[in-house]
Amino acid sequence: MTHAVALSDIRAARQRITSKVEPTPVVPSESLSERLGLPVHLKLEHRQITGSFKLRGASNAIASLNAEQRARGVVAASTGNHGRALAHAARLEGMRAVVCMSRLVPRNKVDAIRCLGAEIRIVGDSQDDAQQEVERLVAQEGLVMLPPFDHPDIIAGQGTLGLEIMEQVPDAALVLVQLSGGGLASGIAAAVKGVRPSTKVVGISMARGAAMKASLDAGRPVQVEELPTLADSLGGGIGLDNRLTFSMCRDLLDDVVLLSEDEIAAGIRHAYEQEREIVEGAGAVGIAALLAGKVKPNGPVVVLLSGRNIDMSLHRKIVCGEVVAERA
Repeated sequence: MTHAVALSDIRAARQRITSKVEPTPVVPSESLSERLGLPVHLKLEHRQITGSFKLRGASNAIASLNAEQRARGVVAASTGNHGRALAHAARLEGMRAVVCMSRLVPRNKVDAIRCLGAEIRIVGDSQDDAQQEVERLVAQEGLVMLPPFDHPDIIAGQGTLGLEIMEQVPDAALVLVQLSGGGLASGIAAAVKGVRPSTKVVGISMARGAAMKASLDAGRPVQVEELPTLADSLGGGIGLDNRLTFSMCRDLLDDVVLLSEDEIAAGIRHAYEQEREIVEGAGAVGIAALLAGKVKPNGPVVVLLSGRNIDMSLHRKIVCGEVVAERA
């Protein structure tokens, strides 16, 4: 299969961003390894500079712009982490950045983006609403759109995680990766399959509003209702005009698993109580899938912890076992 983003593109992206992102460690999980009876490794990408993997794609995309595009500035819709990464990468280059978000984006993520110097636009109740504002700014102000996932430079940047994973755990039989718009999942899958085709890559998402899963089931990109969820970073659609990530996820992912809100909460609690790691809901879905028995590995597993940007008051409620009724 030939896709718009190949292993060579991901390797080039790695060279491009090597001074802009941190290589993150892989550590064994004694608790999960004992539970499953086989080696389980945690890829600690939540320790990335901006608290999530998104810095890789944003840094690669900005590094690939020409001088005229840099002068115009960049704009994107975001559920939080892409906006934070874009704001950070743009600030390093002295560029203007505008981030458009819906009202569903948690306040802590909005504030973090604002602190990095980006202009904030809160529009509507969905990622699609925010995207309409992006398109207006592109048309009226000439900003360069750098979307959160459906862009070759974004996908290649996220794929650098796959290269690191396969270097750190070369015998990995299974990699569990977050699945939303598909930039991360398709990039990692392209890298992993390019290095070791026998390694399986499974996408993990929440049951509430999983747009990529619904699209894969339908055989084409479809819209879904965007709902509140503990895995808020995985919200939003994939775009009815999706050019890249739908086909890559269709061709490269071995399976897709959906989780309930209770299962996601259990993943967050396990990460904190057993692994001593603070992760957001999206960051915990790989752990949650293992705890729920929704994946059945037959060899070494790598679980990606993708982000840590959770509101700490919410984290405390989850760890204490309080029911978050509006998200149930």
